[in-house]
Amino acid sequence: MARATRSDNWGFPRWGGYGSSREATKVRLCDRHGCSEKGDCPAPKSPNSPERWYFCQEHAAEYNRGWNYFEGLTAEEAAEREAAETRTANGYAQSKHNAWAGPGDGSRSRDEMRALELFDLDPDCSFDDVRSAWRKMAKENHPDLRPGDAEAAKKFQAIQAAYDVLRVAEEERTWKPAG
Repeated sequence: MARATRSDNWGFPRWGGYGSSREATKVRLCDRHGCSEKGDCPAPKSPNSPERWYFCQEHAAEYNRGWNYFEGLTAEEAAEREAAETRTANGYAQSKHNAWAGPGDGSRSRDEMRALELFDLDPDCSFDDVRSAWRKMAKENHPDLRPGDAEAAKKFQAIQAAYDVLRVAEEERTWKPAG
């Protein structure tokens, strides 16, 4: 008398795979019309709504490109919410000194990106490019060369502040502990 199915259990529960069964797994398909990929990336149907779309990774990226997190908020409310959320993200900066990522791949801070924008440089530029752009702009707007020009003095201060931000970031990136 042979049994129709064979058991994998053998009497010891730890031998069986957790959650393993011989039934087919139900897979949710992407909610994008015509897509037959696995839809495992939830996305809200509207702001503050519990209802979700379920997209594949490609269509989730397409959906998120147009998503405005601060939609419907005033500039003050958006700045307040951003400050509250970045205040709690300090734990992610703990490994910054390990320099796991290089420039141009999201490792630059918002202040560094603003400074690079002021110098009209790409995010993945070298520090030598930053230094040459800083020298050129500082010579053009130096108060000794343009005395009495308040606009040039203000621009010179902005250039100096931007260079200091980038210099400190570069020092942190290239600093190696002794030992």
